[in-house]
Amino acid sequence: MRIPTRAAERFGSAPREREFYDLFRRAGGNTELATQRLEQLMREWPDDGPALRHEIRELEHEGDRVTHQLMRHLQTKAHTPIPARDAHELASGLDDVVDLTEEVADFMGLYRIEAPTDQAIELTAILSAAGAELGAAFGSLDDLRRIRPNLLEIDRLEDDGDRVEREALATLFEGGVDPMVVIRWKDIYERLEAGIDACDSVAKVLEGVVVKRV
Repeated sequence: MRIPTRAAERFGSAPREREFYDLFRRAGGNTELATQRLEQLMREWPDDGPALRHEIRELEHEGDRVTHQLMRHLQTKAHTPIPARDAHELASGLDDVVDLTEEVADFMGLYRIEAPTDQAIELTAILSAAGAELGAAFGSLDDLRRIRPNLLEIDRLEDDGDRVEREALATLFEGGVDPMVVIRWKDIYERLEAGIDACDSVAKVLEGVVVKRV
C-alpha cells in the first residue's frame, strides 16, 4: 500500500531531523574542542606546541568534513527544522571559527613565538569560553528556548574580546618594541578577535532563529 504524500513526509521527517541536529551537534562540539585546544596551546607554549598544533589542524579538517556533510544535507533535504538560509549561515560561521583558531595555532609556529603575552592568553581564554557556549547551544539546538543564556554570554564575551584587543594593541605600539614583533603579535591578536567575532556572528544568527521559531 502506498503511503499518502503528507503521511510519508511526516513519517520520514524524524530521521531527517535527527541527522540535521546530529550534524550541528558535531560541528558545535568540534568548534568547542578546537578553541579549548588553542587555549591549552597558548597557556603551555612552547611545550607540546607541535602536538597541539597538529591536533588543531586535524580538528580543522574534521570541521571541513562536517560542514561539507551539512551543506549536502541542506541541498538534498526538502525539510529542515530551521530555515535553510539560517542553517547555511550557521554552518559557515562555525567553519570560520575553527579556521581562525587553526590560523592562530599555525602562526604561533610560523612566527617562532618564544612565549605568549598575557593579552594573548586572555584573548584565547575568551575565544575558548565563547566556543564552549557555542558547543552547548548547538547541543540544545532541538530546544531553542534553552540556548538564550548561551547567546547572552557570547555577547558579553565579544565585548570583553574587543576591550582586551584594544588594550593589547595599545601595549604593543608603546615605544621600544621591535617592529617585527609588533607585526607578528598584531596578526595573532587580530585573528583571535576575529575568531571571537565569528562566534558572536553565529550567536546572532541563532538569536534570529530563536525569535522566528519560539
